[in-house]
Amino acid sequence: MKNINPPALFDEQFQFERLTQLKDPLVKLEQYIDWKIFAPILDVVFSKPENHSNAGRPPFDRVMMFRVLILQSLYSLSDDALEFQINDRLSFKRFLGLKSSDRVPDSKTIWMFRATLIQEGIIEALFYRFNQAPDDQSIFARTGQIVDASFVEVPRQRNSRDENDQIKKGQTPETWKAKPNKLRQKDRDARWTKKNKMNFCGYKNHLKVDQATKLINACMVTDAAVHDY
Repeated sequence: MKNINPPALFDEQFQFERLTQLKDPLVKLEQYIDWKIFAPILDVVFSKPENHSNAGRPPFDRVMMFRVLILQSLYSLSDDALEFQINDRLSFKRFLGLKSSDRVPDSKTIWMFRATLIQEGIIEALFYRFNQAPDDQSIFARTGQIVDASFVEVPRQRNSRDENDQIKKGQTPETWKAKPNKLRQKDRDARWTKKNKMNFCGYKNHLKVDQATKLINACMVTDAAVHDY
């Protein structure tokens, strides 16, 4: 049957209202998290000269980018899949505070943001603060916990065997040091692993999720080669 209803000015608003009626879980999450508490630590990290650049387009809001990582953890999405879902899903856009006309972070931007937090050693602290807010308000039903680990793939590195051996030892190949632009493109923390006869390169999100509310109450990010927790 052909849709005979022409586009209307408030279509998006009506869609959001319908999503709320259908019990969009992200709406409930929004009620219990004060996102402003994450701004100070994110501002400190990204105000460092090595993590800040005035070139190119203005950066995305840092708290919004942390929300992006929350979505990635909740829905076990790769960077590429997350970029697609943010563009495709109204519930994701609403959670991130984006309008249909707003620019959406691409997969590389998401990867760089997460990699910076990992490099600065604060990603676990951020997720701990995120988990603590709903926990303090006793919204976890404690009916059971789901433990899961998912891969977050990164662009595959085309390194030689010798270069990979040096990286595993915590060293940087001399030829890379002589080429700063090349060095910036190299992910020295990601690792290879194999699961179900498939090879993965990147990191692994280890999650403990409350079975009733589906909210995360523990998270750890490791390289992909680490066994599931």
